[in-house]
Order: sequence, then C-alpha cells, then structure tokens
Amino acid sequence: MLLNRLSRIVQVGSKLTTSLQCNRLRTSPPIRRSLCQAAHPNGALFQISDDKIQKYLERLRLEYYALKVQEQRTRKDIQRMLLLSNVVEMYEQRKIIVDNLSSLKELKDDKDDEMVQLLKEEREAYGSILFRLDSEILNGILSMDDEEDYGSLIMEVTAGVGGQEAMLFARELFDMYCGYVEYKGWEVEMLQTEDTDIGGTRHATTVISGPDAYRYLKHEGGVHRVQRIPATEKSGRIHTSTVTVSIIPRPDDFQVELKEKDLKIETKRASGAGGQHVNTTDSAVRIVHLPTGIAVECQTERSQQKNREIAKQKLTAKLMQIELEARFSSTQALKKSQVGQSLRNEKIRTYNFNQDRITDHRIEGGTAHNLKGFLEGGEQLDDMIEKLRRSQRRKQLMDIINRECEQ
Repeated sequence: MLLNRLSRIVQVGSKLTTSLQCNRLRTSPPIRRSLCQAAHPNGALFQISDDKIQKYLERLRLEYYALKVQEQRTRKDIQRMLLLSNVVEMYEQRKIIVDNLSSLKELKDDKDDEMVQLLKEEREAYGSILFRLDSEILNGILSMDDEEDYGSLIMEVTAGVGGQEAMLFARELFDMYCGYVEYKGWEVEMLQTEDTDIGGTRHATTVISGPDAYRYLKHEGGVHRVQRIPATEKSGRIHTSTVTVSIIPRPDDFQVELKEKDLKIETKRASGAGGQHVNTTDSAVRIVHLPTGIAVECQTERSQQKNREIAKQKLTAKLMQIELEARFSSTQALKKSQVGQSLRNEKIRTYNFNQDRITDHRIEGGTAHNLKGFLEGGEQLDDMIEKLRRSQRRKQLMDIINRECEQ
C-alpha cells in the first residue's frame, strides 16, 4: 500500500511540476519565496492553511464554478474565469496533497524502520510539493488583484529645486531611464525636451511602450534627490537638488490627432545666441491650438521646418497629458502624490555622490552603491525596482487578506 502511495507521489509531483511551470507567473523565485513569508501582525508567517486565506480561496472556487456552468458569459466573465482558473486548479491540487498528508497519520505508529523511513520520505515529498503550491497560489492571488496594466506610459522628468545643478541631474536621470528602457527591451518615443546650454534638461517627456513597462516604472514616480559638489562650486560645499519624475499610464487605444484647421502657425526671427541666422531668418515657430488656446514655441533649429515639427511634438505632448488627465479623474491626484512640491524633504530616493550611495527611502535594505553603474540604468536599477515591487506586493497581499477577513 505504501509503495503504491509513493508511486502516486511521483505521478502527482510530476503533474504538479508541469502544471506549475505552465501556469508560472512572471515573478522571480526570491519574490515567490517572500510572498510565502508575508507576516501576520503578530509576527507569525502567513500560511495558506490559515482560516483567512482558506475562506478567500473557497470563495474564488465557488465563483469559478458558478461562471463555468453559466450558459451565457460576457467577455468580462471569460476574462475573470481565466484569472480564477489557475488559482482554483492549484488550490484543488493542494487539497489533494493535504488529504494525502493526513492519511499518513494512520501509519505514524508503525515500528518497522524501513516503513518509518518510507513514511518520512513521503511526507517530505508532499511537503515540497505543498510549499511550491502555496507559493504559486499566493502569487496567483496577487495577479488577480493587480491594478489594470497599460501598454504604454508617459514619463516626465523635470528639474526641481537646485537651479542648474538640478537640470544637470535631470539629464542624468533621464539618460538612466533611457538606458533602463534599452536594458528591458522596451520602446521609447521622445515627445518633448527642453535642454540647457550646459548640457542639462529642464523638462523631458517620453512615451515608453513594452510588456509590464508600467508595472515596473510606476514606482519611479516621485522626487529624486541628489547630493554632490557641483562642478561650478569653488568652496567644495555639497549641494542638494531635486528632480521630479511622474508616470502617467496610457491606454492602448489612446491617440491625439492634430488637425491643421485647429492650428495657428506663426513664424518669427529667433532670438538669443545662435549666430548670424538669428537676426536674418524667420526660423522660429509658434503654434497655437485654437480649441484649447495652448501655445508652444520652438527656435532650437536653423530650419523652420524642423522647428515646426518639434513644436508639433511639444503640442502633442501637452494635449496628450490634458486628455489623459480628463480621461482618468485620478491622474492629477496621482501625479501630485508622486511629485509633490519638488521639495528636498519629499524625496523617495537619494543619490549621494560623495558617499557613492543610492538610498530608496520606501523600503528596508534600500541602499546600494556604485552610483556610476546605477545611473547606467541596467541591472542595478532593475534590482532596486524589483525590491520595490516585492515590498509593494507584500503589502498588497496583506490588504487583500485583511479586506476579505473583514467581510
């Protein structure tokens, strides 16, 4: 009987392993382990066997089968079924494992050494499968409660407090995110940049598109603080400056169309530094969007046609932001909560050049070193973002559980 049971473990384990691999979500093993170790308020580890999560999983199971037997299902019902199916399947598999573990108690008093060893191996085999199932179930719950994902997002990087030094760091931060986009294999489209003569950036707006781009970058919204000695500082004092980053989600079906009849285009002679052509050619372009009254100007290029194209890009960026804020009533509040007033004490992350240290103030263990490597936007930035996502998802898990327990 025991040999038959052990044979069944191998079969079940193989089946579960295949199933888990097929249903595996895009989360690294360290994150899955941390989700299984979400803490109770009293400090104990959160387990699937707890009454709270059992009650929630049973609700999901009943909801799934109610949808399955429903004769007519909407598209929303079908999407919900797909989300539920993975969790319910793993939950039912878990119940089988738990039943098999319970049946081993009947044989726990056996005095035969070989039988005792076999029982021990059987419990260990079931325990290993159970651990993997618990991990995947918790991750599955989180995936169902994720906020809506978007195919692309608008990222704004703006110099805050600190004058020229803030603008210089805004450029470094913008380049870091461009490097991260390349590292992740996403796409970037430049909408608007306002650069300074010394290589800084007052403001830059881009559209970033790619799988999970919004889910990764949404945590980057906020005030980024830099502490270092500026190149122009003669007395060697450390200056503190800020750069604000805002992340605005963009739906897949979103577009802004500029109609020529809605545009009033004016040309004039460029002003400021730039050589002889400044006072001899009408290269500067000003465009007014008649329906909204929004006006933009561009005189950065010698060619009037190029300035016209850049001005249209600036106008498109402004209209896009207005339309998104109108479509999502919470967007303005989201942006305000991210960037605040750009003050130094509102920071989410500090870049200390003198100590070669990056500190994210939202998470425990959020300190890293090697600023040069971090600003390249590769693996180091990705590790920091993963820590942020892990911390946020742990809080999210506890919110789900507590919310369900209150009902």
